[in-house]
Amino acid sequence: MEYWSHLPDWLAWSVAGLLGLVVGSFLNVVSHRLPEMLQRRWRAEAQAVLGEDAGAEAAPPAYHLGWPPSHCPQCGNRLGALENIPLLSYLAQRGRCRHCGARIPGRYPIVEALAGGATLAVVALHGTGLAAAGLLLLTWGLIAAAAIDSEHYLLPDALSLPLLWLGLLWSTLAPATPPTPTAAILGAAAGYTALWLIYHGHRLATAKEGMGYGDFKLTAALGAWLGWQALPALVLIAAAAGLITALAQAVRYRRLDQPLPFGPFLALAGWLLAVVQPLGGNGVAL
Repeated sequence: MEYWSHLPDWLAWSVAGLLGLVVGSFLNVVSHRLPEMLQRRWRAEAQAVLGEDAGAEAAPPAYHLGWPPSHCPQCGNRLGALENIPLLSYLAQRGRCRHCGARIPGRYPIVEALAGGATLAVVALHGTGLAAAGLLLLTWGLIAAAAIDSEHYLLPDALSLPLLWLGLLWSTLAPATPPTPTAAILGAAAGYTALWLIYHGHRLATAKEGMGYGDFKLTAALGAWLGWQALPALVLIAAAAGLITALAQAVRYRRLDQPLPFGPFLALAGWLLAVVQPLGGNGVAL
């Protein structure tokens, strides 16, 4: 990290933006394949519990983050190197597959642009030291979680739990950066408990479920990164952003009683408090 600190700002920021775009391309793979990987695992576990004989069926082809290679989900054609350039390939192909003309979902360039912009922001605001490295891991994990929850209403443990443990470890590895280990542990416990209580209070009052358990775990992870002191601001910002989004969508096309994933708003609030809030020092608070 010492070497990177001597780079001119414009070069460090350019490298950060390009790195973010590349990572964003991988986050697209994660957000697309991880839900399907979980579905396949759950299906296999259900078959085992029910005693269904899957031996007669052909073994399913390998499917994980590294295989099969990137391909069009409509026609199955494998994508070449020039079709995998973040953002540029989407723009050059006008948002369509070069082989079959199928429309490429807009979430692909959105995730890449978010990752590139957020990575650039972290480096521009926090430099290239250890603090920035930790914030980048948090940033990328939150983008993947938000992308999956937006499409599938699912916050996988495979993302939330590593973020939780990384947050707790981060409090011991970066003692000069808040929170302290005690505040991180209390933040994780209080974050989970607070949303658990809100969930059950809402269910008792309305006989409906207002959120999922994945929201509890993501809040616990953010509590570990931010400390228990930031939890009121975290929940307030996330709830306000969710309410504004719901009202804006209701004006155009969505009924207010339709479910709205809460994970993206938790991710946004957590990122703002982790990356932007510290710059306010003691005099400015979000």
